[in-house]
Amino acid sequence: MKSITAVLSFFFVLLAAGVAMAADGSPDNAFTQGSFIALGAGLGLGIAAFGGALGQGRTAAAALEGIARNPGASDKIFTPMILGLALIESLVIYALVIAFVFSGSFGKG
Repeated sequence: MKSITAVLSFFFVLLAAGVAMAADGSPDNAFTQGSFIALGAGLGLGIAAFGGALGQGRTAAAALEGIARNPGASDKIFTPMILGLALIESLVIYALVIAFVFSGSFGKG
């Protein structure tokens, strides 16, 4: 537990250093603003893909375990599993669309 706290503290200090040294709250030019938008879009999409992959893996594992325990119920398990996987994937695609919207708004006043 202490190692997780140490890692999180390290990243907090690393990310907060740029804010602490900033002269003012506005970006110096459009390139800097676009860089932060691209960084935020990339991080958001990466987190969404990671969460979606974890959710899909857990859903598939639970469904396969249920089918292995009761093969007769495979028809009742398969359809909700596919529906759940589609909804999880739609959330990741939604994050991709939001990333495109943010990236497309760069440079427009």
